[in-house]
Amino acid sequence: MRLIIIGGVAAGTSAASKARRNNEKAEIVLYEQGPDISYAGCDTPYFIGGLIKDIKTLTPRSVGFFKNKYNVDVKIRHQVQAIDLKTRSLSIQDLETDRTFTDHYDKLIIATGAKAVIPDIPGVGQEHVFSLRTIQDTLKIDSFIKKNKPQTAAIIGSGSIGMEMAENLSRIGLDVHVIEMAPQINPALDPDMSVHLEKHLNEHGVKTYRSTQAAKIEASYLLTADGEKIPGDIVIMATGIRPEVSLARDAGIKLGATGAIAVDEHMQTSDPDVYACGDCIEHFDLIRQKAAWFPLASTANKTGRICGDAVTGGSLTFRGVLGTGIFRVFGLSVARTGLGEDQAREAGYDIAVVHITGPDRSASVGGRDIIIKAIADRKTEKLLGAQLIGEDGIDKRIDVLVTAMTLGAKISDLFQLDLAYSPFHATVKDPVHYVGMVLDKAISKDRLSRK
Repeated sequence: MRLIIIGGVAAGTSAASKARRNNEKAEIVLYEQGPDISYAGCDTPYFIGGLIKDIKTLTPRSVGFFKNKYNVDVKIRHQVQAIDLKTRSLSIQDLETDRTFTDHYDKLIIATGAKAVIPDIPGVGQEHVFSLRTIQDTLKIDSFIKKNKPQTAAIIGSGSIGMEMAENLSRIGLDVHVIEMAPQINPALDPDMSVHLEKHLNEHGVKTYRSTQAAKIEASYLLTADGEKIPGDIVIMATGIRPEVSLARDAGIKLGATGAIAVDEHMQTSDPDVYACGDCIEHFDLIRQKAAWFPLASTANKTGRICGDAVTGGSLTFRGVLGTGIFRVFGLSVARTGLGEDQAREAGYDIAVVHITGPDRSASVGGRDIIIKAIADRKTEKLLGAQLIGEDGIDKRIDVLVTAMTLGAKISDLFQLDLAYSPFHATVKDPVHYVGMVLDKAISKDRLSRK
């Protein structure tokens, strides 16, 4: 079997390595249009901020590594220009030599990922305006900062990348301004949780602008739709991403309702010889039981492994995800999973919502408060979503709640969890226990009042 993979970041390389483990005899060729493969894109803000000293640590697996360990032929700087499903062939351009040639496959994996969304703002093409998706983007930003020594930074968008860039640009001495079109900072959070994040940013010198639209970018500032001038010697476009599906769409492969490539649980597309994985595909929302799009590195790696297994005759299937995410900014961790309050109401759930504040460990050893918002379905008594903010222990609690949600636990089950306790790690009743206790009480009280 000749297996060709298009895309060599998280999903594509994961698919290649799993396919090789399953099939020692297959010919496996991977085409990547960029110069870097299998890189740690989520780490890039910390190189810009100086916490990561060597960019090479973000690209630990080279072309030679994949050849020597997995016998996978990786062709960097090769752009696949078209897919012909009838002849099972690809038109490919070698970007180094400008030579165009044709290659044939028995099975094909599309792992083309996602691309940055760049709004059509006048001035967006200037040399001090950047997006951050790749290692090359990272090097360009770092080079610009070292050469031009900007004093102010305007970050358009306040998702996780926007937040991490705010911290790292502030760390190296820039005066940082974050501009967000939505009514709250970090729109993935509910407004009543976002206020805590915004307060924290402001306390660390980051100026925030909500319900604000950039209308024009000038050399040292951007102009808002309301005529306000916001300083920005460097501008970071953290305005989101969308699935890169042009190759698949042009070939006639079916796209789903989200605009990403439609796949089944085995990562198979509408063409039986073509599979897809990573940020370019639709995912499955475990809560709403329907297609969704969650462009996360963890999901990309997971779907890549499943794809590499399926294309070589394995039995792995993709069950779905909750859209769990976490980031850290100025020592504060912010995590979320599942549905927000408005999303849950729009989906038709009769919900109970609670807010809980409690220490991550015993007060006697310096416990700090964790703020938790949890949402449950009154009918099934299952968690629909949770959002957490705090300095320590956020990753532990969100992962416990995600595990409970994934396995279908009821809120009353949370109190029964035999969680680890010591004064240095938790309180006797962990914040997870309190989520279950308070939600259970709220739903039970409502149930009694209706009788």
